[in-house]
Amino acid sequence: MLFVRPARLADLDAIAQMARTAQPVLHSLPHDRAALEARIALSEDSFRAEVDFPGEEFYLFVLEDAATGRLVGTSSIVAAAGYAEPFYAFRNDALIHASRELHVNRKIHALTMSHELTGKSRLAGFYIEPSLRGDAAAHLMSRARMMYVAMNRRRFTPEVFSLLLGVTDDAGVSPFWEAVGRKFFGRDFKDIEMASGGRSRTFIAEVMPAYPLYVPLLPEPAQRVLGEPDPSALLAYEIHLEEGFEPDRYVDIFDAGPVLTAQVDRTASVAGNETRTVRETASAAGAAGAARANAQGAAYLVASQRAGEFRCVLATLPQHEQGESAVAPLDAAARAALGVQDGEPVRCAPLYRATAQTEDAYMGDAQ
Repeated sequence: MLFVRPARLADLDAIAQMARTAQPVLHSLPHDRAALEARIALSEDSFRAEVDFPGEEFYLFVLEDAATGRLVGTSSIVAAAGYAEPFYAFRNDALIHASRELHVNRKIHALTMSHELTGKSRLAGFYIEPSLRGDAAAHLMSRARMMYVAMNRRRFTPEVFSLLLGVTDDAGVSPFWEAVGRKFFGRDFKDIEMASGGRSRTFIAEVMPAYPLYVPLLPEPAQRVLGEPDPSALLAYEIHLEEGFEPDRYVDIFDAGPVLTAQVDRTASVAGNETRTVRETASAAGAAGAARANAQGAAYLVASQRAGEFRCVLATLPQHEQGESAVAPLDAAARAALGVQDGEPVRCAPLYRATAQTEDAYMGDAQ
């Protein structure tokens, strides 16, 4: 069984391996071992801290195979993007150019560098091992973050956003970077991606254009990829939409990847969240009862926070009518992964608001 939990310093070797092999690069997982160790330590401190409002906290999650103890994925939440330095993105504005004399009235799109996303909570650093390509593991790794948000509202802002990977070719070349970024930085896309550390760097403001970039003046390949996710990020894109995120007017300043935003109260993991009571299904009779329930059940994200230790799994739970006692029949593997026993409360949210078909992919948030 796969389950999500907070990262620990003991995971350093496994996380370092994921950081080295992840393509494209995950900024939230630096390749430098000392920097990565500091990032994990910050995450441990963040999970332990008493927080009344979001600040410099960083929460790193891992996906663990309970049968082997092997880590096969990672994701994170930045409590307040750009807490130390502004978080930059391009805002897609519509400018009106008009002349009464010439009877001209044109709406022209222009990209303006903005730090309006600064201070908002951000989902970041989503990675799933390629061998786990598919829907379920990716949903669990990505959406467990919003289950944590639902259970710890004071730690995060009322609006959250996620920056997805923009379009690059097989060689990692971004058409948008070639048209814009390279003109100002004079360096390869991957080099600046590594140096930017998640877009919160003052050199971005120092080097990138301060005036609007008129979209019609960009080469056609750069225009085509504006706000488009990379094919490797299509599954992540669909998962965000299922959660309740929507494309916004912002795009990434480097590869023009889409920025998706959501009001926390309207997300599926919050709006559909409910407390249920764990029921064992270990006995033969219990297993038979669970099988009957599962035949009429649905996939749920199930999370616990026993003794402050967050855990999240996927399970099939029975539907129940309003006013009925809400139970969560869980087998021994699920209970062990969550660290709960019969009779304890867990938080549950439906995995799907509606049936959705997604493509096989494994990379997601740009970070």
